[in-house]
Amino acid sequence: MSHSRPMPRIISLAALVLALGMAACVQKAPPELVQAVESLDRELTAAQGAEFAPEEYAKFVEHWTAVRGRMLAEPDVIRLPWEPNRLVADLLKVQEQGVLAVSTATQRREAEHQHAESRLTQLEERLQTFTGNLDTMGGRVVLGRRPVETELLAKQARSFFEQGQFARSQQASQQAAKLLDHQIERLGTELGRYADERRVTAWRHMVAQTVTWSRHHHSAAIVVSKADRRLFVYRNGKAVASYPVSLGYNGILEKRYQGDGATPEGQYRIVRKRDRGDTKFYRALLLDYPNSQDRRRFQQARAVGALPPKASIGGQIEIHGGESRALSETLGCVQLENRQIDALFDLIEEGAPVTIVGALGLSNAVSLALAELEQTEEG
Repeated sequence: MSHSRPMPRIISLAALVLALGMAACVQKAPPELVQAVESLDRELTAAQGAEFAPEEYAKFVEHWTAVRGRMLAEPDVIRLPWEPNRLVADLLKVQEQGVLAVSTATQRREAEHQHAESRLTQLEERLQTFTGNLDTMGGRVVLGRRPVETELLAKQARSFFEQGQFARSQQASQQAAKLLDHQIERLGTELGRYADERRVTAWRHMVAQTVTWSRHHHSAAIVVSKADRRLFVYRNGKAVASYPVSLGYNGILEKRYQGDGATPEGQYRIVRKRDRGDTKFYRALLLDYPNSQDRRRFQQARAVGALPPKASIGGQIEIHGGESRALSETLGCVQLENRQIDALFDLIEEGAPVTIVGALGLSNAVSLALAELEQTEEG
């Protein structure tokens, strides 16, 4: 008796296995999805994701690296139809993280860009105002190399900004702004007397005395305003001539000792008219600096240790001509053009008073420049 009945069942089982095998598929990632994630990776690099969205960027990189590793290590993993494609799910998750990272980095980078641009623009405007006023008041020497250092920092901030290095640009802008604040404070300390009502009143009184002298003596007298860089000639109490002048390289300051480059302030007399051949400055009017007040101030400053140990009071302060600006700027004198000193020689006699003051009024070039600079301080 034959036992061939189980054969159909065996065949059916084999067919089922074959069918399932044919229905199963290789687990692969859709190329367009992989390309989308790769594109996000490039966008994040361009958006400086590591800098502007470090947490989001780190998550994206970590998961993207893991998924990419699986794709390379298991290129032909078989899954059954009812099993989810975990690779696609993971790629979609990575894509979602990438979109978030790109969005975050882009927004933060734009905010940083705007902040850096705002600080840089403000700095450059302040620097332009500062430079113009500094030259107006002649205060560069007071500050030494600080103005140059500030300009270099501003250029560095601009360079960083144009390179997209916004954090470094802001840092350089902040350093330059602090330098500006320190310089404005220093200028206020050194030149604040130009805005001091008591000091300006004293200067005006000195000028009034000189003008009165010219009226009473029916003779010429000289007034020099350092803030205005101007020399005025008075005769019979009235201004009859006015000339622009150059001062010492530190002329805007009050003279303290020989070699400081400052032009003295006070009431002097012309003790000698030096004609051509008698001076290296074409023609010159020698003043009686130092006078008794200058000596008293010098001794007081020395007594409190406000002068260099070997400082001397100096002398030979002149109103002179000559074409050499560099030569006059080492001495603290008052310089005119040759044709102007010629005219002055014809107007002035030996013994005539010469009054040199910081300014003729409170609204002078130096005080106005200081006020404008103080308004730009960041505080």
